Amino acid sequence: MKKIKPKWKALFYTLMVFCLLSCKNETKIEQLPGSEVKQLQLKYAEGFSVSEYNDYKVITVSKPWPKSEKTYTYLVASKDALSKMTFPKDAYDGVIVNPIENIVVTSTTHIPSLELLGVEEKLVGFPGTDYISSEKTRQRIDKGLVRELGKNEGINTEVLLEINPNLVVGFGVDGANKTFETIKKANIPVIYHGGWVESSALGKAEWIKFFGVLYNKEKEADSIFNKIEKDYQDAKALAKNATTKPSVLSGAMTKDVWHLPNGNSPEAQFLKDANVNYLWSDTDGNGSLYQSFEAVLDKAKDADIWLSPSYYRSLKQMKDANPLYTNFDAFKSREVYSFTNAVGATGGNLYYELGAARPDLILKDIIKITHPELLEDYKPYFFKKFED
Repeated sequence: MKKIKPKWKALFYTLMVFCLLSCKNETKIEQLPGSEVKQLQLKYAEGFSVSEYNDYKVITVSKPWPKSEKTYTYLVASKDALSKMTFPKDAYDGVIVNPIENIVVTSTTHIPSLELLGVEEKLVGFPGTDYISSEKTRQRIDKGLVRELGKNEGINTEVLLEINPNLVVGFGVDGANKTFETIKKANIPVIYHGGWVESSALGKAEWIKFFGVLYNKEKEADSIFNKIEKDYQDAKALAKNATTKPSVLSGAMTKDVWHLPNGNSPEAQFLKDANVNYLWSDTDGNGSLYQSFEAVLDKAKDADIWLSPSYYRSLKQMKDANPLYTNFDAFKSREVYSFTNAVGATGGNLYYELGAARPDLILKDIIKITHPELLEDYKPYFFKKFED
């Protein structure tokens, strides 16, 4: 066997030491010895996952927005635990120190999770406070405890830096929010919440566990979600007892195009679970379906009930906007229902705020409208009948 010359042997050992040091420097905290890991149990949500270790947690957000090509990871740990850790600067997209005393969220859909977990007093700022409907959080806004931050796509960073939150919970449609980058440069972590991307109603609701992880309230979040899921499944089972199956039309015109829920969308799933005949239930797709007025009239002229006719708030408003709506039997019989009139003190829509967290209430509302005999004492929470 050919011997290695001394100078090459020295070089070989030098390279070996360099490689070992490099590998050590690139080792993420998850690979430290003695850390037992378990995964947060999720039944419906597909956009995030959580790995729980002895002294810290790692949240992975895989679907922050539709067609996202990047997965985001966040380290959550106490200040004491972090002081004992070493990891590369770019190992995570954010390092979150708990307990979180001050938080900023950027969507009204985040508000119910904070309130359900009993941590709404941690909220110190929000972009567009008039959109918030919750009476509990509105009281805090009126007392000046929740600062106005402008708009989500252009948050007032001067005010945000003044209140200096421990965390900003953001959402994005394409990852191009430059304001979030400015916030992160100020050493305020920003974590993406992708609940709105979920393809199922219960998947959206299960994101309460995301906030449960942030606030060390995993058990509480699990218990709350289990109750919501049970109420939803109980309502779905109740709807199967219906003796009739009314036909349902949904949506309305935007310019020359009628927008309806596609057959695989969460909105269509509500109608299926309510045991009604949604006239476009056999279509594919998770978003909106686009139809001409003539196609909708041909299929739904005789529909028994019209749900969610866009942003309209009365029959008169619908007629004034487009007299062609009066051709539908549901309009003539005044069987038109919408959530547009369920608003807070400053005009925020309750359905858009609370609906994602409480799909059980949405399903019960629809069952009450379409099978009133099954829920005699129930008062709809979001949907109201148009009176004029």
